Amino acid sequence: MNSLAATNEHLASVSNTLIYSSMAVYTLAFFAYIAEWLFGSRSKVARTASALTKEGTGAASAQGPAVTVRSAGGTAVLERPQVVVRAAAGSRDVPDGPGAHGGDEQGDMYGRIAVSLTVLSFLIEFGGVLTRALSVRRAPWGNMYEFNITFSTVAVGVFLVLLALRKNVRWLGLPLITTVLLDLGLAVTVLYTASDQLVPALHSYWLYIHVSTAIFCGAVFYVGAVGTILYLFKDSYENKLAGGGTPGRFATSVLERLPASSSLDKFAYRINAAVFPLWTFTIIAGAIWAGDAWGRYWNWDPKETWSFITWVAYAGYLHARATAGWKGRKAAYIALIAFACWLFNYYGVNIFVSGKHSYAGV
Repeated sequence: MNSLAATNEHLASVSNTLIYSSMAVYTLAFFAYIAEWLFGSRSKVARTASALTKEGTGAASAQGPAVTVRSAGGTAVLERPQVVVRAAAGSRDVPDGPGAHGGDEQGDMYGRIAVSLTVLSFLIEFGGVLTRALSVRRAPWGNMYEFNITFSTVAVGVFLVLLALRKNVRWLGLPLITTVLLDLGLAVTVLYTASDQLVPALHSYWLYIHVSTAIFCGAVFYVGAVGTILYLFKDSYENKLAGGGTPGRFATSVLERLPASSSLDKFAYRINAAVFPLWTFTIIAGAIWAGDAWGRYWNWDPKETWSFITWVAYAGYLHARATAGWKGRKAAYIALIAFACWLFNYYGVNIFVSGKHSYAGV
């Protein structure tokens, strides 16, 4: 029994090597994403300005879209214009940008290289997480170091799945890989914990259910937060253009390549709305585990309290997103506050606040 519980130091060492190796490949991917932005064409990034200029000119824009009459075999046929459904944010109907590559072959080549490197680094990091788990024969999220490496792996996995399902999310690559590198750098320096067994209180099947769903929810919330931040920048850019302003060359080069603010707004909303029920389940699962471990379903422990605060914040965001007076930027600010609550629950509570969850260590 003791041999089964002992830590396999060789596998633990392999895990550390794989994590460092993934960081090296992530760094190469980071530079490839930079190259995609730098060498992508700048000749196809005037779509927003053109659309907003056309939107505000002519009598038709004031009176509504015109109806075209054509002849078809002697019969007059009314051709009604296509109705464009605006985003919940009420933003203008402008086309999506061509992407970081700017719509040219050279930029697209660097982007494809970046994605390929991202896939490779994801597989290497996944191997690091797996060997960490095998080294102690348990779930690889018993402390903050393990939580971090698992979280970043899942976040990249979510991005790759979205990329496979939707061809227009490569703009997530650069901010994602940047923060993943920061997350892993923090993990292997400040938060590193040697591979070891869990304290008895954590020996439960709920560790697999409760913590795994919390990690997945956090990764998806992160993707939604990136979309929300970019929405705020793009919305400000579109508002400035609509008001007759002239954004700087750097802002134009970057923001014109992103999806329209309406697309970013819908992306962030759908991501957050899709994962919110699972976050609700995460809290319920934690309460059930607390009942088994501590005899009470709810103890107002700091981790429990901030999980509930996060739930309330995201519920407020979803409600605001469906309320006319709080759509758009106001709802986006609530979404960022909600993600900040999740981050504090992730880092702040574990590191700075003592409670019943403190036995997991950092």
